Amino acid sequence: MSDDLYARHKAVLPDWLALYYERPIELTHGEGRHVWDADGHRYLDFFGGILTTMTAHALPEVTKAVGEQAARIIHSSTLYLDRPMVELAERVAELSGIPDPRVFFTTSGTEANDTALLLATTLRRSNQILAMRNSYHGRSFSTVGITGNRSWSPTSLSPLQTLYVHGGVRGRGPYAGLSDAEFIKGCVADLEDVLGQAYGQVAALIAEPVQGVGGFTSPPDGLFAAFREVLDRHGILWISDEVQTGWGRTGDHFWGWQAHAASGPPDVLTFAKGIGNGMSIGGVVARAEVMNCLDANSISTFGGSPVTMAAGLANLTYLLEHDLQGNARRVGGLLMDRLRAAAAGLDVVREVRGRGLMIGIEMVEPGSGRPSPEAASAVLEVAREEGLLLGKGGGHNSSVLRVAPPLSLTAAEAEEGAEILATALRAAQAMADGSAEVAGEVGRSAR
Repeated sequence: MSDDLYARHKAVLPDWLALYYERPIELTHGEGRHVWDADGHRYLDFFGGILTTMTAHALPEVTKAVGEQAARIIHSSTLYLDRPMVELAERVAELSGIPDPRVFFTTSGTEANDTALLLATTLRRSNQILAMRNSYHGRSFSTVGITGNRSWSPTSLSPLQTLYVHGGVRGRGPYAGLSDAEFIKGCVADLEDVLGQAYGQVAALIAEPVQGVGGFTSPPDGLFAAFREVLDRHGILWISDEVQTGWGRTGDHFWGWQAHAASGPPDVLTFAKGIGNGMSIGGVVARAEVMNCLDANSISTFGGSPVTMAAGLANLTYLLEHDLQGNARRVGGLLMDRLRAAAAGLDVVREVRGRGLMIGIEMVEPGSGRPSPEAASAVLEVAREEGLLLGKGGGHNSSVLRVAPPLSLTAAEAEEGAEILATALRAAQAMADGSAEVAGEVGRSAR
């Protein structure tokens, strides 16, 4: 059945619509932290639909809210008062930390970042944007133009002039050997130098507090606070892209920007993914001065849909009432410890990094230290065979395993997933050592 569906997929969908695994799988249903494929195989889900199934699969509170709202009215658009949209906007505004906030809902993170760019460039009357190297902000024409990751930039054409600065990747690049304080100082000096080369005023800096597609890399705490001091002198807005870092996933903070809060909150915050627990919700929070700067009509046909807003409200309520941020901190810490122990002594693993339930495992060629997409793919395949789903990312080469389970992950599930990952990492080490036969035995021994 899966092979037949794969053939039909290739016949009607774009070649660039990537699929995981040598033999792609069709997921048919899920419950809690587990999903099942069309062949009846059960998997522990450590990727959550690209960090989107934030709380749990088939969460009863969310499915109930969706069903009840769908039975009343599914759609009306933003041209009419929408009670679920107002109620969710009130909750998000309060949680954002931004003074005098206004909220605009979209259908995706790409569209949210697109909106943030529209606001910043309109307010500042400039198409110049500062972005981070190794970044990813979406697949629209404008967001591709500010994405500092070659693998996700299919065109160099853009309506924006983008200036890239250092700071998103701590462990590689010209500043990797510096202390955290020296790293921040060097990146601030680089920012000042870039601004000295810009013509006129720059509209905004957009940055992910933890780079998602880039491989869950992050700067030392306080970098964006130091950047903010420079930005404020020039009147430049700070857009925090919280599409992957929001809602407590990092454990230590509800928003990623709070690790850099010494100079205050961002001017604009974008969100998406987890808030809908699989429903299509994105959005922007901005100071009223910024949000209200548009002097032409603007609506969203599907942003703020009653059904998706009802799902978001139920999901956010569940997350807060069950302290899933705290769970991400506790269980994420346990998982990180187990994965670092599993990687110890394996020179195919360069680093295990991350925060909360947002963990990256960087795979390299033993000896050279060069990124190894092959090793990452090998781990992905073995993990799937053993019943664990992971993601990939990392710079221009997809050599980082992305571990991002639903935030309700239990300690027992973390232990189970770590054990499977340990098996897969040993198999990748055996492959890197040139023994495919040994790698196969490693995988089979766990079964």
